[in-house]
Amino acid sequence: MLSANFEVHDERFLGLVIDNVHVERLWSGARWCEGPVYVPAGRYLLFSDIPNDRLMRWDETTGSVDVFQQGCGYQNGHTLDAQGRVISCEHGGRRVVRGEPDGSTTVLAAHFRGQRFNSPNDVIVAADGGIWFTDPTYGIDSDYEGHASPSDIGASHLYRIDPAHGGVEVVGTDFVQPNGLAFSPDGRLLYVVDSGFSHGSAGPRHIRAFEMVEGRHLGPSRVLATCDNGIFDGLRVDALGNLWVGAGDGVRCLSPEGVLLGCIRLPETASNVAFGGAKGNRLFICATQTLYSVYLKVSGARRPALNKEPMA
Repeated sequence: MLSANFEVHDERFLGLVIDNVHVERLWSGARWCEGPVYVPAGRYLLFSDIPNDRLMRWDETTGSVDVFQQGCGYQNGHTLDAQGRVISCEHGGRRVVRGEPDGSTTVLAAHFRGQRFNSPNDVIVAADGGIWFTDPTYGIDSDYEGHASPSDIGASHLYRIDPAHGGVEVVGTDFVQPNGLAFSPDGRLLYVVDSGFSHGSAGPRHIRAFEMVEGRHLGPSRVLATCDNGIFDGLRVDALGNLWVGAGDGVRCLSPEGVLLGCIRLPETASNVAFGGAKGNRLFICATQTLYSVYLKVSGARRPALNKEPMA
């Protein structure tokens, strides 16, 4: 029998969730939970409490949560590179950084053509090592999640850091507030959330699916799904290509075609998710004040393979 947290909209959802498995409440006490990333080498999860300017760590071996870093530049999204190093988006520092094994920090991107970014929000790494990140204005809109400031660039874009020389290029400009992003398992599609609805009722609150061209450029796009409860936020993709995305009522699960398969209902707005655990089939959920998790039948997608073949 399915837990009451699971809401089925399509029978395919039953193949993704497990009977008698419940959503676990791991910790609460944040002001706004965000940016989870599972670190296999240490068997822990890092996640942000943005307004409190701290990075938290949940230890899988003990179940304890502690402050990993206080005064972290109001970090938001995180990911791992191929070497297992944590890459972070800083609202406060208005930059993308990488944590090194010796404890030092490498700045990967802080400016574009001499202008500061708005507040890098979410980040992923492509198969070729390119680092893709979104840059909405949430961290400069007020002093709550960063530092209030006018935008230097004057717009919110999608960027790519080249793995060969570290240069930054704009890869997408037609967004209001670009937010969460993820690749399809085969690397042929890039999903990008636009949460511009947060800045006006006429703004978008959808996920767009972009065809990838040569692994580093965006091709044609289509609106995959539109949120009807709050806004879509962070998302991750499972090994079957389904999307798991934060929304106002919890976590929505969408098929690769954008069909709503089901929902993990939560009492708080879900901001972001990450797959992790020993088998990659544990979904960690950041939801307003609380960190949740739930085991699934499906694991998270592995890093996509670079594919230069044209779309069929």
